[in-house]
Amino acid sequence: MAGTVSTGSHDMRLDPVSLQLFVSVVETGTIAGAGEREHMAASAVSKRISELEALLDTQLLARTNKGVVPTAAGIGLLNLSRGALHRLDDIVVQMREYASGTRGLVRVFANISAITQFLPGDLASFMAQFPDVRIELEESRSNRIAQAVREGKADIGIVVEGTDLQGLQSFDYRSDRLVAVVPRGHALRQRKADFAELIKHDFVGLDSNAAMMRLLADAAAALGEPLRLRVQVSSFEAVCKLVQAGMGIGVLPEGAAKDFTKVIGLRLIRIADSWAQRRMLIAVRDISGLPLVGRKLVEQLVFSARPVGKKMAGASQS
Repeated sequence: MAGTVSTGSHDMRLDPVSLQLFVSVVETGTIAGAGEREHMAASAVSKRISELEALLDTQLLARTNKGVVPTAAGIGLLNLSRGALHRLDDIVVQMREYASGTRGLVRVFANISAITQFLPGDLASFMAQFPDVRIELEESRSNRIAQAVREGKADIGIVVEGTDLQGLQSFDYRSDRLVAVVPRGHALRQRKADFAELIKHDFVGLDSNAAMMRLLADAAAALGEPLRLRVQVSSFEAVCKLVQAGMGIGVLPEGAAKDFTKVIGLRLIRIADSWAQRRMLIAVRDISGLPLVGRKLVEQLVFSARPVGKKMAGASQS
């Protein structure tokens, strides 16, 4: 950090070396003492102080038979110099923290299933280890998340399996199971059912861009049956409230559905079909190209879903 002071015909710079020498002169009380502390010849220190006084057009030191003492202006500069030098040291420390991965910003885009079921605990654990790391979390649909990662708008994306990850690297994250959500008095009484039985009923669904809705549409097509969507909404909570009101049955991730059923009194029915078990993936453009703090977060997310001691497998390149 260097300030520029205008001196008429030309400009001279206020540099941190001169400020550090000035602080040392005041603290040791002599030019020679400052030179010894800073490993510089006393004549060089004296020249720097003279140039500093000329630059600021102010006498900073008063010479005595015992050494030097700061003038009133010198005392003011001493306080300012200490503050400026401390801030410079802080810049170095913070930049080293960025390099070591203990400070920084990571932009994470995730689907609502991951946000409602897994990410809160995983991110809280990561931030407890790295309190100076800032995470920007944005909820979006899986296909939009993949595109955001490709375009560099997101560092890390959490998507469901089946999302087009062309050009991206991916890692296994978590898995969840889809369940049917019904009112307590609904005709479906069993704890587990095939989708072929569920499809006979009206549905409350999410908007068409949701990966879950594409999955249901494909399952219905495989059965040769229409998916009777009575209403579509944009959130898990809205699905549950409309199911409670008798508008149809809903399909949600089990972990998220359990939270709502406790509050508004719904029943869950596990979907027996194999496609109801879904994998979630972590998507990045290039793991080696992420800042160190981003790589640390990916490792944390992968390890959080694996048995203790099992190492992160190499990324799949889509």
